[in-house]
Amino acid sequence: MSKPCIICVAITGSVPRKEHNPAVPITIAEQIESTQEAFEAGASIAHCHVRNDDQTPTSDPEKFGRLLEGLNKHCPGMIVQLSTGGRSGAGKERGGMLSLRPDMASLSVGSNNFPTRVYENPPELVDWFASEMRTYEVKPEIEAFDLSHIHQAVKMSREGAIPGKLYVQFVMGVKNAMPVDKETFDFYVQTVKRLAPDAEWCGAGIGPGQIMLNEWAIAAGGHTRTGLEDNLRIDRNTMAPSNAALVKRAADLCEKYERPVATWQQAREILELRPA
Repeated sequence: MSKPCIICVAITGSVPRKEHNPAVPITIAEQIESTQEAFEAGASIAHCHVRNDDQTPTSDPEKFGRLLEGLNKHCPGMIVQLSTGGRSGAGKERGGMLSLRPDMASLSVGSNNFPTRVYENPPELVDWFASEMRTYEVKPEIEAFDLSHIHQAVKMSREGAIPGKLYVQFVMGVKNAMPVDKETFDFYVQTVKRLAPDAEWCGAGIGPGQIMLNEWAIAAGGHTRTGLEDNLRIDRNTMAPSNAALVKRAADLCEKYERPVATWQQAREILELRPA
């Protein structure tokens, strides 16, 4: 049997709003409902942000706590991954929810350009995030926006700052960062295999690059991410009706390449996570 493919659903992010696509879940209740639908469609990881009532992003641990509680209740076994992303807070505020002990959390190990600003991840802050994740037994998902981020993650792994099996996600298609480029993607895959042969990796594409990264990653034996955080459309002319629809699209690609969609049990085993 081919290796199961883990599908991560990024349900809301910090940027998309209702006026961009009415299906974007904003409230905690909406996020729980949308995630449950995506879970039933095949997603085994939920990548989570939280929002204020006015749709602006926040790192409020209380909101993350309510979301985590709801997902554990309505999506039993699903891997919950909380975001420490820079659009929802500044400095250590971004990691205030790590004490909630989610299964995973995103970890960007270096800085890069975003569409209108610099996504700042100075070494001291990266080290603090990694330390908090070790303290609370939270598995990092390395978000690699640049080749140097892969090298830095491997270095941190070798030094013990990131324990266990590495999980590296290639993020391609962010304006002013790494574009969606097949030769670069292939080089990323080979770099991870060369530097960290036991690592697991995932492909995430932004906007129209989402479907390309889904297909490239699945075809190459990796894992993949989809969801309304990264892409609001099911095709050029049609808004995605739900996160579940985007998950189904990724699951259909798994079938095309004869990759079984990983169950939450298989995903936990592959990523060496604690039992649900």
